[in-house]
Amino acid sequence: MMMDPTDPSEKIVQDHRNRLGWAKASNLTIEDLPIDMRSNDGHRLSIMVYSILMVFSAVANITVLVLLVKRRRKTPSRINTMLMHLAIADLLVTFLMMPLEIGWAATVSWRAGDSMCRIMAFFRAFGLFLSSFILVCISVDRFYAVLKPLHLADLDQRERMMLIGAWMGAVICSIPQMIVFHVETHPNITWYKQCVSFNVFPSYTHELMYNLFGMVMMYVFPLLVIIYSYASILMEIFRRMRNPIGADTITRSSLHFLGKAKVRTLKMTIIIVFVFFVCWTPYNVMCLWYWYDRKSALQVDQRVQKGLFLFACTNSCMNPIVYGAFNIRARRQGAQVRPRANTYTTNTSTVHNIPLETKLPIELSLKTLE
Repeated sequence: MMMDPTDPSEKIVQDHRNRLGWAKASNLTIEDLPIDMRSNDGHRLSIMVYSILMVFSAVANITVLVLLVKRRRKTPSRINTMLMHLAIADLLVTFLMMPLEIGWAATVSWRAGDSMCRIMAFFRAFGLFLSSFILVCISVDRFYAVLKPLHLADLDQRERMMLIGAWMGAVICSIPQMIVFHVETHPNITWYKQCVSFNVFPSYTHELMYNLFGMVMMYVFPLLVIIYSYASILMEIFRRMRNPIGADTITRSSLHFLGKAKVRTLKMTIIIVFVFFVCWTPYNVMCLWYWYDRKSALQVDQRVQKGLFLFACTNSCMNPIVYGAFNIRARRQGAQVRPRANTYTTNTSTVHNIPLETKLPIELSLKTLE
């Protein structure tokens, strides 16, 4: 049965993400404190793993960002712009959230004051929201580029609006963190302070709805959009491969390119969905378990709990590999074969009497898969 923290018998204050044990601790030494209120294996695991992730993510995202900036100067494109924003979002996670988690795990209690508690609570969520929303923008952009090739003129305006919406959406979704999180002092051990969300929500139902909103916006919504967008792209590619004759017939060189695009997109689709699912699902499963039955969830080994929460941040390390390196390599390969793909402009034997205005958007839409 789901616990109700509003019940006086269950009235407990918790550390970090509402840790248990405050009300039960009275006049205790550090060694006698509940495990969540003192340094434990979970905290040490967090320090070690977050440190490794921070170094790896910083190197990977900065490298991808530099490469994208150089490429954008030579050949501006929507996907490069969005990948730059994704790298920036992941760097925010790297240099704001990860150091905070390392310092917090080292001190256990909160020692930076109430104002910093609210500010850092905002940025802990902001980078993760922004990263997820940029992934949505990339998926939607490719969806329109492939399935709506005749609307290419509108894509640049749509790109700007989506990116603005992603940043604004991340701000809006993160602002409540500044209201919810605040510093609480232990009722008995006055030197122990913690940045918590305790004692803010009028009922457990309100707290649960707030947490579910964060899960939907950061995980469920992006995952559904990613799956739908790339599944639609794959279905369109297979449809064109099955129907080489018709209104959307394309050149022989494009048919060869389409076969390569199908394989490339299939691989990238599987990787994108798999990485996002693997990185975020353990964190959200643990959250659901915690919200449904806190007592049993908190009996899980501290290292396992911390390890599951750490998975969410690994997405910022995997993004530059999946989106950055994959697209940069593909676009280099595409640049090498692009001159041969334009044979329809000079070789009438490959045109097959198809109007240029019909073939060109299809050719362009396929090139967005590079």
